[in-house]
Parts: sequence; structure tokens; C-alpha cells
Amino acid sequence: MTVTPDPIETVVNGDAVVIPAGKTVRELLDFLGVRPDRVAVELNRRIVHQRDWAQTPVERGAQVEIVEFVGGG
Repeated sequence: MTVTPDPIETVVNGDAVVIPAGKTVRELLDFLGVRPDRVAVELNRRIVHQRDWAQTPVERGAQVEIVEFVGGG
């Protein structure tokens, strides 16, 4: 039998979001359907470098800001 951890609540760009527990920043982006090559991520008011996304956990109550890069002029 597989035990699934209870979901957790976080805040993403000012909105409460319920996600599966144990997600990393990279997994959160996948879960939200965000293209990782077009964003910067701030976790609890600290920039998370893309190289660290796969090792950085998103914990209950985390404040996440995802900023998408937009081209054009």
C-alpha cells in the first residue's frame, strides 16, 4: 500500500494554492503547468536559482512568486 502525504497550502503569486506535499520548486512549476525556461522564482522572499530548483523543497505556508519573462516592446 502506498501512503500519500496530505496536501499542503502555499501562496503562489498572492493566491492560496493547495499542492501535494513534498514538492520541490521544479515539481511545483510542473504541477502548475508553468514553462520553467520562461520564469524566475522567489521562495519566501529569496530568489531561487534555476540550478537549485530540483533540490529546493516547497513547504507548508511557503510564499512563492513566479515571474514570467515576456518578450516584445
